[in-house]
Amino acid sequence: VQLQASGGGSVQTGGSLRLSCQLSGFISDNYVIGWIRQAPGKERLVVAAISWNRGRTYYSDSVKDRFIISGENAKNTVYLQMNSLKSEETAVYYCAAAALSHGSTWYHTSEASYDYWGQGTQVTVSS
Repeated sequence: VQLQASGGGSVQTGGSLRLSCQLSGFISDNYVIGWIRQAPGKERLVVAAISWNRGRTYYSDSVKDRFIISGENAKNTVYLQMNSLKSEETAVYYCAAAALSHGSTWYHTSEASYDYWGQGTQVTVSS
């Protein structure tokens, strides 16, 4: 599978952006698609994930109730709607794919679990 992220840009604090992740190539029903961000000087964080076949969703506590991940299988696209953005969420946002986890949860909270990565898209939130 290949992934291409887009939709980043500059927005003021409290604003919204929608990121898109276009998938191509072989897309397994067994995939989890995640959005992972890396802020300057910080480790990567899995902020949201969606199971490709059933549309189950996961959010990190820091974005719950503000971000919405969704998939449009007919267009092979995953979206991340980001609302009420904060300045500390300035980061490069990546979309990535991994096989469903067979552990206690279906999703992956570690960026190391994702095998396929797209290029990142920069999101800058300024006050």
